[in-house]
Amino acid sequence: MTFTHRDAGTPERVWTDELERRGAVPVLSLDGIRRVVIVAAHPDDETLGAGGLLAEAAVRGVSADVVLATSGEASHPHSPTHTPARLAALREEESRRAAAALHPDARIHVVGAPDGDLAEHVDSLAAALSGLALGPGDLVIAPWEGDRHPDHATAGETARRAAREAGARILQYPVWLWHWGRPDDVPWERAASLPLSASAREAKARALLVHETQVRPLSDAVGDEVLLHAGFLEHFERPVELFLDPPQGESTDAAHFDRMLAADPDPWGFETRWYEKRKRALTLASLPDERYRRALEIGCSTGVLSRELAGRAEELLGIDISSRALELARARNADLPHARFERRTVPGEWPDGRFDLVLISEVGYYLDDADLRATAGLLDGALTAEGVVVACHWRHPTAGRSHPGDEVHAVLRRSSGLEVLASHVEEDFLLDVLVRPGRRSVARETGVLG
Repeated sequence: MTFTHRDAGTPERVWTDELERRGAVPVLSLDGIRRVVIVAAHPDDETLGAGGLLAEAAVRGVSADVVLATSGEASHPHSPTHTPARLAALREEESRRAAAALHPDARIHVVGAPDGDLAEHVDSLAAALSGLALGPGDLVIAPWEGDRHPDHATAGETARRAAREAGARILQYPVWLWHWGRPDDVPWERAASLPLSASAREAKARALLVHETQVRPLSDAVGDEVLLHAGFLEHFERPVELFLDPPQGESTDAAHFDRMLAADPDPWGFETRWYEKRKRALTLASLPDERYRRALEIGCSTGVLSRELAGRAEELLGIDISSRALELARARNADLPHARFERRTVPGEWPDGRFDLVLISEVGYYLDDADLRATAGLLDGALTAEGVVVACHWRHPTAGRSHPGDEVHAVLRRSSGLEVLASHVEEDFLLDVLVRPGRRSVARETGVLG
């Protein structure tokens, strides 16, 4: 994350003004729902994002399950008074009490994955959801995958897959979006609203106060400060809760990019924007080896980065699904005979042989769930013994993309069998260097360290 709870954040008035300007957002109906399953990345997410829905479900006699993916033990990492184990116990109990205040019959399920590292323990959450025997008639409510918190992205992605495989409906609730975001960051076309009755609002307000470890300081000591300040909590005092329908996750086809490039040969500003020039420089600087024998660039687009990669490789293969992009890439690199460009899709048309370097930049979120996982699974087998994968993706939510960048990297890390050698995180993009286990640092590889 590049924001913290200490930031002032976006004033709630910005959001209320936007809601007033937009008028009616389609209303979520609970008719025909037999059960709601609320997934929380951390204890209190369920109350913040869907506490009103939980209260409304109770009034309508709809049963409820609440799944806590982690126990929130990392909320105060520098606390001098509370150990992680004590925080975990307190936060689990707070969620139990808050859920009881909202829906007395709600069942609580604690997965116990490490707070802040859910992506590495996603199987535990998936197993917990599988144990609930999801099916038609269930409404699954999970954190929004674009919330810019890796645990939220993982919880949302895992719940989405579980729900769709079981034929259940899935919606996602933002938490941190209201803090870091602005109205343009919301995919309003996929929004649904749940107006809350006076009794549901009162129940939610009481339940929020139950999360004492978050809404009050643990003590007066440094490191025990309040986590959720009044300005943040104001976002969750609205008379309505908002949910987002996640995209279906279909891979983007070639025609989409061909149309873009027909209208503008540089629609992303690769050649003109300082942002893109700087990101290319950082990508090249992240490469742990000075030279590569054989490099693969997945999603080479118009070949701007390809030209610079070719300066570090004896052979470069750039692949893309857009015929127009490849025409531009070949023309741009016509004087480089060791750079080839081919029209291929991944994972279905994966190139033969092994590579010392595989670059996958700004392409993973155009793949659907199955294609992204399959692509990640091919990476290890595509590498030479000392080969590396460099991945770089935009982190902001964008229409037409199946996954936020953080989710793409979580899948690449989890499904490739590779480990992180280096990582660069900014508000705008995430860059990872992935290697086989045991690969040493640049200093050790080059003899700077013994």
